[in-house]
Amino acid sequence: MKKFLVYSLSAFYITAGINHFFSPEFYLEMMPDYLPFHELLNVTSGLAEITLGSLVLYERMRKIICYGIILLLLAIYPANINMLLTALEGKDFGFPIWALYARLPIQFLFIYWAWFIRDFKFSEEPTQI
Repeated sequence: MKKFLVYSLSAFYITAGINHFFSPEFYLEMMPDYLPFHELLNVTSGLAEITLGSLVLYERMRKIICYGIILLLLAIYPANINMLLTALEGKDFGFPIWALYARLPIQFLFIYWAWFIRDFKFSEEPTQI
């Protein structure tokens, strides 16, 4: 089960990171105005997601990479809050307001996901025939 969670976490972050380059406007619109250099932050967070998603597959690096994912999720949390607040003011992001509210606690599930697999070694999971 944890093996699946490692691979799916990797795929999730690599895909999300790539999306920063294919749909930058989505990420730029959700960034709080008080943050400078929105384009640079978008590229940086996209590259971070791709890098972390790739490196989480390496057992020797998994623990530190999972901590990096947790820090990244905490760093981008203000953008999720800003997205909700901006939507409440009338901006249409293409998501219902309830989904933007639901997204906030879901971020903590993503944090737990990284925490849960941080010590997993592929050799610990029994093989099934």
